[in-house]
Amino acid sequence: MNEKPILVPWDFTDKAEYALQHAFIYSELMNVDIALVHIVKKESEIKEATDKINEKISKVKKDTGRTIFSIVREGSIFTAITELIEEFEASLAIMGTHGMKGLQKITGSWALKVITGSKCPFIVVQDSPKHKELKNIIVPIDFSVEDKEKLVWTKFLAQFLPAKFHLTYVDVTDPIVKKRTKANVVVASKYMSERNIEYDIHKLEGKGDFSALVLEFAKSIDSDLVMIMTTKNIRFQDYILGAEEQKIIANEFKLPIMCINPREDLRKVGGFN
Repeated sequence: MNEKPILVPWDFTDKAEYALQHAFIYSELMNVDIALVHIVKKESEIKEATDKINEKISKVKKDTGRTIFSIVREGSIFTAITELIEEFEASLAIMGTHGMKGLQKITGSWALKVITGSKCPFIVVQDSPKHKELKNIIVPIDFSVEDKEKLVWTKFLAQFLPAKFHLTYVDVTDPIVKKRTKANVVVASKYMSERNIEYDIHKLEGKGDFSALVLEFAKSIDSDLVMIMTTKNIRFQDYILGAEEQKIIANEFKLPIMCINPREDLRKVGGFN
């Protein structure tokens, strides 16, 4: 397996299968390997899980001609995946999850807990890819300082993807929030222009909160990806009640969501201070 692979948490469900389908698209564009990651609770379970996951890998090889890898470890899914991301310097993690209906809301909460520990972005999917190429990516812009870190990842994606980035914001009434949001839009526009990244800017209008407006717009242009920042220092009650980003992750349109955790090092490198 080469450096900076894409890791796909694997639990033998249809949702994991969707994640693998998305991983095929990214790995081909980025020229990196894919590793299916399965976490077991006991060391005695490793062999059985390894045999089972290798059956999947053999089937993938037979059906597609593609070689993928497996990583089976003992531990907690909340820490082991994060540790593997650091160990293998993963470029992305792509994970399948359920929506927020009934007991599936618990799955969404667990997904959020796994995501918030990662240095690399997590792409969370609920369905198979709509397109074989990524053409439209949504970049919501709000008033936060951390929000600018998304720009570093637009640069990362633009190296590989022939996509257009859509900067979206809401013109709120609060004067302080409005000023900070517009300042972030200016910074984002300048960042993209200086790096020759294709983009446009959309002021979102209509009823509903920011998340709802972003998702409606993403649906209207048949977006392939929505980039969001996760909550810094997320609280335990957010896992139970549903943080704002969880509502986006488990969106009813089943749009793929790239979740980016705030990182002080990227903010300094990006020159946002």
